[in-house]
Amino acid sequence: MPHNSGGPSGNRDNRERPAPQVQTDNTRINEQIRVPEVRLIDEKGEQVGVVTTYEAMRRATEAGQDLVEVAADARPPVCKIMDYAKFKYQKSVRERLARKKQVRIEIKEVKFRPGTDTHDFDVKLRSMRKFLEDGDKVKCTLRFRGREMAHQDLGLALLKRVEEAVADLAKVEQVPKLMGRQITMVVAPSKTKKVP
Repeated sequence: MPHNSGGPSGNRDNRERPAPQVQTDNTRINEQIRVPEVRLIDEKGEQVGVVTTYEAMRRATEAGQDLVEVAADARPPVCKIMDYAKFKYQKSVRERLARKKQVRIEIKEVKFRPGTDTHDFDVKLRSMRKFLEDGDKVKCTLRFRGREMAHQDLGLALLKRVEEAVADLAKVEQVPKLMGRQITMVVAPSKTKKVP
C-alpha cells in the first residue's frame, strides 16, 4: 500500500487542528459598540440617559466592568455597565433551566390493517393507552392493500372503535384523513405530560 504524504486529499494536519471557535452570542461589548450615542444604564441599574459611546466606555472602565449592548434594536441602543462574563453565565443558567422544564411530546405511531383481529387490536390498544398515559401523542395509521381500498368504511369503523376505546384518556387532534392508500388519525392525551 503506497504511503500518501501531503497533497490536498492526503493532508493529515487538517484533522489535528481544532475547528475555529464560532461566536454564537451576537451581543456587542466595549469597543464592538460603534454607534455615536447610547442610552446608558449604570452598574446599579439606574438610568443615566443618552450619552456618547466614548463617555459610556469611560464610565464602564472606571467601574472596572464592561459596557454591554442589551437592546440593539432601540434608537439609540440601550447599553448597561456590567460584568459581561457573569451576565453570560447567568444567561446560560436561565436557558438551561428553561430547557430542563420544557416538556417534550413525542408522536408514537400504531399501525392497523382493515382486517386487524380482536386480539391484535387489544394489544395495539394497550400500547396506545401506555403512550397516552406517558403524555405522548399517538398517530393511528390504517393501511389498505389491493382491493381493501373498496372497503374504506371498514377502516373508518376500526378507527372509530379506537377513538371510543381511548376516549377516557385522549381526544382526537386530527380526524381520520385519507392520504393515498392509508387513513391517519392523531390522538393527543387529555392531560398534559408530567415533568420528570
